[in-house]
Amino acid sequence: QVQLGEFGGGLVQPGGSLRLSCAASGSIFSIHFMGWFRQAPGKQRELVASITSTGKTNYADSVKGRFTISKDNAKNTVYLQMYSLKPEDTAVYYCNAEPIYGLGYLSWGQGTQVTVAS
Repeated sequence: QVQLGEFGGGLVQPGGSLRLSCAASGSIFSIHFMGWFRQAPGKQRELVASITSTGKTNYADSVKGRFTISKDNAKNTVYLQMYSLKPEDTAVYYCNAEPIYGLGYLSWGQGTQVTVAS
């Protein structure tokens, strides 16, 4: 099974930028759905951005216009480029995938912490 690992989080000031990476152990070329999720303390995990095997993208309203999800099939990597970061973006960010529609997500990893503060 394909396994995913997130990295690139850290501490950034409001208005700053950060790029998260999700590296896969195998090919992501045919994976139906890949997404970035986040979970803040005391809150439910939410889907932030997604990209399909055809390249179609979707974003949560809270990040639309500021975040961009992309993938590099040759590198088996999905990215989340974040601009104009706000304190409310602070959360643990996770990458996950549904390789085939309807079969569910892969196992959840540890995520990568993003903290936006001055």
